[in-house]
Amino acid sequence: MGMTTDVHLRDLRYFLTVAEELHFTRAAERLYVSQPALSKQVRSLERQLDAELFRRDRHGVALTAAGEALLPYARRVLDGWAEGAAALDAVRTAGRSTLTVGMSTSPGRGGLLPAIRSRFTAAHPEATVRLRQVSWEDPTAGLAAGDVDVAFVWLPLPDAERYAWTVVAEEPRLIALPESHPLASRTEIDFADLADEPFLALPESAGPLRDHWLALDSRAGRPARVGAEIAGTEETYEALVAGLGICLVATGNAPLITLGGVVTRPVRGVSPSRYALAWRRGERRALVRAYAEAGRGVAERSG
Repeated sequence: MGMTTDVHLRDLRYFLTVAEELHFTRAAERLYVSQPALSKQVRSLERQLDAELFRRDRHGVALTAAGEALLPYARRVLDGWAEGAAALDAVRTAGRSTLTVGMSTSPGRGGLLPAIRSRFTAAHPEATVRLRQVSWEDPTAGLAAGDVDVAFVWLPLPDAERYAWTVVAEEPRLIALPESHPLASRTEIDFADLADEPFLALPESAGPLRDHWLALDSRAGRPARVGAEIAGTEETYEALVAGLGICLVATGNAPLITLGGVVTRPVRGVSPSRYALAWRRGERRALVRAYAEAGRGVAERSG
């Protein structure tokens, strides 16, 4: 092979254009280069390939046998490259028009997600929305790691100054307990009566969110007793049924764990839970701002 491995696409394009026009001046015009520059480039390609590609005489320009032989391959390389460039462009465009939405519990909440999505899609019909389920170990539901563009999260967020958000649902917190629990017979329970019970806790990595679901702010500075750690809905249900502890739950999430053997009751003395749509501060992507706007619109309508 030798030198021929370093032929540039530009040289092949020059060769192809001269072959199509069979006229150096017209080819140069089509390529937006000067005719002497084009001739020089073609001659250097011929030297590199050690073959004459064009015969130039008084009658004009004709392809030589070598030129004829190279022509279909040059065309194939350039077509292949054009397809490659188009594929790359498609990926770039898709990247710009894809929005990834993180969540750790599915935001049922009276059709919140479809309502936001339909508003967003009306404004951006070209955009693709991808949903990503993230474990409870990450209270930012993928925002901190940069895996998602926006996320449905519970407040408070760790490193709150890094994020902006709009609250989409504010719900009372209920207490979930096994139906065999002595307090399950009450229609409403004072948090003070629960303070010494073992509680199910989110993983340590959930930070301020772990504290929130243990209701540390309602315990007058006394620590919570942790009966078990939970990192998902199924685990929570299993731990409740096994009597490992009780836990606070947002009203909208109650149906996820009140399967056989578990009940929820209203609690006096704990603040409501706030479910928010969050994004990274200083976010410049128009799609992210548009989705946030849709979230705000839906929240205002239902609020």
